[in-house]
Amino acid sequence: MKNNNQINIPEARQAMDNFKMQAAQEVGVNLTNGYNGHLTSREAGSVGGQMVKNNCPIRTMKFERHNRIAMGHIQTVQYIAAITT
Repeated sequence: MKNNNQINIPEARQAMDNFKMQAAQEVGVNLTNGYNGHLTSREAGSVGGQMVKNNCPIRTMKFERHNRIAMGHIQTVQYIAAITT
């Protein structure tokens, strides 16, 4: 399967560029329009990470533990947290 990351709608490209610039500003990375070859991997990754963080504000964690009441039984526990600003 071929991976195609091209955005076909011009308005979507502009919205993604604005979103990326906002994320870069939030983490303090000097991002410019066009090629950003001067960025380190850490800086570029922090921009992408901030974009994901802003896009997915709900975090879940699920794990299994021994049931405290019924000995020998496993209980599934799930935590859901919404990140708000």
